[in-house]
Amino acid sequence: MRFMTLSGIVGALAVHGILLAGQDNRDFHRRFYSLGDIRLESGVVLPNARIAYATFGELNADRTNVVLLPSWYGSDHHGYDFLLRKGGALDPSKYFLIATEMFANGSSSSPSNTPPRFDGPRFPAIAIRDNVEAAFRLLTSELRIAHVRAIVGFSMGAQQAFQWAVSHPDFADRIVPYCGTAKTYPHGVVRLESAIGALTADAAFNNGNYRAPPTEGLNAWALHWTAWTRSQEWFRRELFKPGAKNVDDFMAQQSRFWLSRDANDLISQARTWQRHNIGDTPGFNGDVERALRSIKAPVLYMPCQTDLYFPIGDFQYEEQFIRDVRLVPIPSLLGHLAGGGANQADSDFINRELMQFLK
Repeated sequence: MRFMTLSGIVGALAVHGILLAGQDNRDFHRRFYSLGDIRLESGVVLPNARIAYATFGELNADRTNVVLLPSWYGSDHHGYDFLLRKGGALDPSKYFLIATEMFANGSSSSPSNTPPRFDGPRFPAIAIRDNVEAAFRLLTSELRIAHVRAIVGFSMGAQQAFQWAVSHPDFADRIVPYCGTAKTYPHGVVRLESAIGALTADAAFNNGNYRAPPTEGLNAWALHWTAWTRSQEWFRRELFKPGAKNVDDFMAQQSRFWLSRDANDLISQARTWQRHNIGDTPGFNGDVERALRSIKAPVLYMPCQTDLYFPIGDFQYEEQFIRDVRLVPIPSLLGHLAGGGANQADSDFINRELMQFLK
């Protein structure tokens, strides 16, 4: 297998959505849709909410060429750039592509950009269903789109794709969740809690009321994510070289990267991730199996064989309850990052499978 160097991986992640909005010099595509005062699933009313999004390509006359791309953890509308290319699965000359950005990503309503009384640690809890309903309003009210060809989502984008298929079962012809499941299982909850605990243990975090970035906490956060986003085999082979001289150099590079993020934004989206279960959709009483059985759209379901975030066993468990599903593992050592466009071989694999499925 051919892998990018560390600098290539970091560069790819920067290109594919891991930067905050203010750091992205290519956000001329970004638009904002005002949602007004919205009632969240928690019951809290978030005032003057907004959702950021971008479109690529042109809508055809009969409005049948729409593909929705919900963002992933920390990402923005560039999260799927590696698939948006001429002749590729998501060719902008063929499809009208809508990339939405989740709450708490730094561009849509977030802890870092919301004024008091919902600023910083006071930002309300967000559910994946809140993100889906905000995007539903964007598509139906603003863009006048009542149906899409497909919903394609990586990681937390996969969680949103599943939620769309349950909340709005006739909205999409197909869904493509990859490197992400329909529910966050207990191990994922614990893993995320360990990252949050490491960040918030920094005294400078001050319960989210920091005046300067809590650097010790962000460094601890960085180490957690550095270990979990790649497989053990990737590390054993020292595939961080030659971009990094050794593992210490690699960790230092990763810390510098995460220090650019807002801590409250990171925690807010992690909490959204932790709480997700399509079984909590009204009418399913917390039953993820029943919710999976309700999905009408054909599903292309792509785990990475070495993903530590969303292990392949979780996909195999969920697969048995989906009526029309094709499970296609991504053969990569890169782990969760196989779905983020950091490695050309992985990206080519995803592109080929997606292209065939959309036909």
